[in-house]
Amino acid sequence: MTSVPAADAARTDAVLPLVGSTIDVARERRLTLGAEVSHHFNAAGSALPTAAVVSAVVAHLRLEEQVGGYEAAAHVKDHVEAVYGSAAALLGCSADEIALFDSASTGLRVLLDAFRPAPGSRIIASRSTYVSHALHLMTLQRERGIDLVLAPVDAHRRVDLDALEALLADGRPTVLTIAHVPTSSGLVEPVDEIGVLARRYGAAYLLDATQSVGHLHIDVARIGCQVLVTTGRKFLRAPRGTALAFVQRDCTALLPPTAPDVRGAQWIDAFSWDVSGTARRFETWEAGIAGRLGLGVALEEANRRGIVETAGWLTATGDQVRESLRAIPGVTIADPHGSDSAIVTFLVDGVESARVSAALADRQVRVVSVPATHGQWDLGDRAIASIVRASPHVYNDEADISRLLEGVADIARKEARR
Repeated sequence: MTSVPAADAARTDAVLPLVGSTIDVARERRLTLGAEVSHHFNAAGSALPTAAVVSAVVAHLRLEEQVGGYEAAAHVKDHVEAVYGSAAALLGCSADEIALFDSASTGLRVLLDAFRPAPGSRIIASRSTYVSHALHLMTLQRERGIDLVLAPVDAHRRVDLDALEALLADGRPTVLTIAHVPTSSGLVEPVDEIGVLARRYGAAYLLDATQSVGHLHIDVARIGCQVLVTTGRKFLRAPRGTALAFVQRDCTALLPPTAPDVRGAQWIDAFSWDVSGTARRFETWEAGIAGRLGLGVALEEANRRGIVETAGWLTATGDQVRESLRAIPGVTIADPHGSDSAIVTFLVDGVESARVSAALADRQVRVVSVPATHGQWDLGDRAIASIVRASPHVYNDEADISRLLEGVADIARKEARR
């Protein structure tokens, strides 16, 4: 990405730095029809898909229209099978360790329940946990007598590794559930180091990677988690209603599903059944095949683009957007110190975050307002009612970023004059 022209930089009262050229942004924009419709900074909510992803979805729906859903699914069976391999290639695992879901929330619920946390056992959760998963955890605490503990944080709101080790060292059966990157800030948890502690003390380690797969370089072997769950619609740029999980092969045999389905189980006589030896034991028969084909295309595109290159470009762009926003009078960056991701959160003095988001939308700049109700253990704990979140992707160019900065600066100036 080239630097923004001096005139644009002057209008924003901030300098847009140079970003490296490891990603061909112009090509990504040509592949992404929505890139010309608005200045889209909501990859952390639902990123813009490429035309190829959309075409795969629409083509399959047309096939279902012609021959029926089951017949169409049989016709594309090999393509659906390829999705598992593409996901495995991205995460550094085997295809039989991949399960597909309709959402990350479903995957997290199904897989956490498979651990069967018993009364008196413990779940340690990061403060970066998303609302849907937190609600499930609190329900287990209330209804099953699970001891739910929030992992202590350090001065920068990351999991405090020393304090976590002190908790784990008591030897209690523990499920450790960590959000790699939260919905409420650009924080990146030290997931590799947490994995070392989980292995050392025998804790089950479940990683919510909804904001990191397709965004950061993920290697499940290096991280050391037994389970990883992510969605398709965010940084992977797949359709809504798609998600996937990694379940470590050695762990799969120890986790029978709490609600076996014909997709991953076989009813063998009146009162017994067998379940698949792969992660597919957690899947259900009914699924949106069109969406899964779109997910497959998005995974292939991510692999071809290169996740190391993508991660480098995204984090550099996020850092530079963060610093440019920081230079605007009346704007406060809400990300904890040292946040190193493409998710940027901020506040505009005197203006509610929802109003900032709406005012930017009037300028065709797409960001979101994230309320504390989506992250009480983080935003609520910091006494922040809501934040504005901007999350770029590889289709954002310097003109997009200039419009974002100009819009925020204009909103801040208008509020300062009131």
